[in-house]
Amino acid sequence: MEAALHNIGHVLALVIEAIALFLIAMGTAEALINMVRLLPTATLTGQRRRSVWLDFAQWLIAALTFQLAADLIGTSFAPTWNEIGHLAAIAGIRTFLSYFLDKEIENTRRLQLDGATGRAA
Repeated sequence: MEAALHNIGHVLALVIEAIALFLIAMGTAEALINMVRLLPTATLTGQRRRSVWLDFAQWLIAALTFQLAADLIGTSFAPTWNEIGHLAAIAGIRTFLSYFLDKEIENTRRLQLDGATGRAA
């Protein structure tokens, strides 16, 4: 029974990792397409670039969340101290990245709103 649960957990972790990779690929493709669309625009504003960045950052945060979930599942069955240490380091790094991406998104949204209302940032 334990071996079956371990196998299911391993497969589930791989599926969730694949979802994270898909989210990163989709976000990257969308950001690239949107930036290429903005290139010929003579009146390229910071607001439009920030909008592309905002969308891309949201994709990345979603992917980081899925990757952390996969790591948690992957180490949930009889982890060694080495695996727990790796998970702690990975979780710390991903949490750090997610926190600062969230802050950047918040800043960018504020700049977007200030630019839309004509207020000085």
